[in-house]
Amino acid sequence: MKRLGRTHRPFYRICVMHQQNARNGKAIEEVGTYDPMVKDKSKRVTLKMDRIEHWISVGAQPSDKVAVLIKKVRTNKFGAGKAPAPLTPPKPKPVPEAAPAAEPEATEAAEAPAEATAEAAAEA
Repeated sequence: MKRLGRTHRPFYRICVMHQQNARNGKAIEEVGTYDPMVKDKSKRVTLKMDRIEHWISVGAQPSDKVAVLIKKVRTNKFGAGKAPAPLTPPKPKPVPEAAPAAEPEATEAAEAPAEATAEAAAEA
């Protein structure tokens, strides 16, 4: 596999190469592509299967990754992408409990000391 593309956006060409050539060196023949950034897994790989079968029959050995890609293309088992997790509804906000109605006696009791202190302040 020859690596092309840019940083964080890889693209590969699947090539027939001599074993001693560099990874991105001169290829004997290009037999497909692999784009790992495509969302649909079945469209990531394009292979010329007749040419691959020819090269394997004359003794070429696919790399581990290419062998997996060939097997997936032959069996058409690319796997299914995981469905996104379902959204959870937001939790309802707690409803504040209604304060009990103030009793009139408590209100009168609260006003009485205030009046008493006002009268004491006026006398002084």
